Amino acid sequence: MNLPYLIHLVFLTYTILLFIRIVTFWFPAWQAHNLVRFVAFYTDPYLNIFRRLLPPLGGVLDLSPILAFFALRLLEIILLGLFR
Repeated sequence: MNLPYLIHLVFLTYTILLFIRIVTFWFPAWQAHNLVRFVAFYTDPYLNIFRRLLPPLGGVLDLSPILAFFALRLLEIILLGLFR
């Protein structure tokens, strides 16, 4: 297994965790589930960076995950570019 593939795998895994976190945020009843708490523990600190930069519009519509996905993808492209 080469390093660029491993980097891609790590970023893909984290992207999936972010997606799970965003979807489960819409279902408050799921917040007590162990898997959701695990995902929140590892993704909320990253998402909170973007929530400070772009607070929810009208107090309801949170667009910060869009920035989070974009930044994550950009970082992956930069890192992969360094190893190619």
